[in-house]
Amino acid sequence: MNEWYEQAKRKLETEKNSGNYDRYASAMKGAVCEALDGFCRQDAEFAQAVVQGGTFSDCMKAVAKSCGSAISDLEAFRRAVRFYFPGADVKFHMTVNLCADVEAEAAAAAPVASAGPKILNLEDFL
Repeated sequence: MNEWYEQAKRKLETEKNSGNYDRYASAMKGAVCEALDGFCRQDAEFAQAVVQGGTFSDCMKAVAKSCGSAISDLEAFRRAVRFYFPGADVKFHMTVNLCADVEAEAAAAAPVASAGPKILNLEDFL
């Protein structure tokens, strides 16, 4: 990893455990910190903004501001990212696996490392 990521990771973990949070921010801080860590791992420039930006406690105040009684994970992550990097956005992608239980049973029955599902490009057969 890069040095900005390592610094950002340390900063987020240290400040997550030492900050003062209201009940809303306290409920969200773990998931938000984990998401920010992932974003820092993805982009060194974002990691640098976290290192040089405000505190995680202030970030969580911005996330929890005007959240009412609930806020979606996506909106919480978006607010956190924009606290450190105004104008940035978070994209969200979900998929459904209708055979998850069957695959889990098969993996338990045969604990051989699986490479996962195969993706075929039909153009390869032409």
